[in-house]
Amino acid sequence: MKITIGSDHAGFPLKQELVTHLSQCGHEVIDLGTNNTDPVDYPDYAEAVGKSILSGQVGRAVLICGSGVGASVAANKIPGVRAGLCHDTYSAHQGVEHDDMNVLVMGARVIGIATAKELVDAYMRATFTKEERHMKRLKKVASIEERYGRGKALSTGT
Repeated sequence: MKITIGSDHAGFPLKQELVTHLSQCGHEVIDLGTNNTDPVDYPDYAEAVGKSILSGQVGRAVLICGSGVGASVAANKIPGVRAGLCHDTYSAHQGVEHDDMNVLVMGARVIGIATAKELVDAYMRATFTKEERHMKRLKKVASIEERYGRGKALSTGT
């Protein structure tokens, strides 16, 4: 399967491990950066990963930042991207099976290399069930995206 992967500086070392792992598993991996541990902004890489999904370049992607939270929030701002922050194998496969998750997000400062490889493997093996109840829920998610539109910023609380 063809897959994109991206990370910020905190996720860079784990990303490098996963690029090798995914390639060894037979996947075609497109690395969208970053390319070192110099500080960068995670939204830039979340957007690059999301655009690779929306363009049809790939059907799935992996995104990594320090905790995974920021990257997940940013990726989910893109309508059509269904990014799930997963640190356990159940969520990594169930997110695909029930929610048609197309971006696996992980926190490099939260999990280790072995766990990350297990999560990626579970994610890549999973398939969306297309059960009626899951399809109904995804239509509701799409409806929410349509109602609230793009680019509507929330208050920063200041």
